[in-house]
Amino acid sequence: MIPKTRIACGALFAGAALALSLGAATADTATLLGVNKDWSAFTSGSGSGKICYALSKPTATDPKKAKRDPIYFIITDWPGRSPRAKAEPEAVPGYQYKDGSSGTAQVGSDKFELFTKNDAGAGAAWVRKKTDEVRLIDAMRRGQELIVTGTSKRGTETHDRFSLAGLSDALDKIHASCGM
Repeated sequence: MIPKTRIACGALFAGAALALSLGAATADTATLLGVNKDWSAFTSGSGSGKICYALSKPTATDPKKAKRDPIYFIITDWPGRSPRAKAEPEAVPGYQYKDGSSGTAQVGSDKFELFTKNDAGAGAAWVRKKTDEVRLIDAMRRGQELIVTGTSKRGTETHDRFSLAGLSDALDKIHASCGM
């Protein structure tokens, strides 16, 4: 089971990134480590509560007219967690998932099953098998595009395409900042 703090952090990351992209002052929320092509790297917190994350917005979504909150793919380092978590991927679809549904993340021919969770009006998805997290990140580093598929509470199937240009640089920045 995913702790509520992970979902809350996902929403925080998405909100911080959105605020930064809109030019709002967010120094208390997140510190921008750098931007490379389609990925941005951030850090937030301090001491055992420090986290580092890379995120990207989709380059294309389908269906185009579906009403959704901001959409992100986030990769987080959690150095203060026990055990430490390096490069934990998370999809933030901009809607609540259909109860009991799952999703997928695909890079080229490599496909990974995601489990979904809704909390506080927001949805998020993570790689179902912990051992697949490393495989997904490796595929993303080598690939050109990530496609995330999910089903909303209303039954709408969505497909979000994320460019992987700049991902390796963003990951290097977050790993260095969090000592991972």
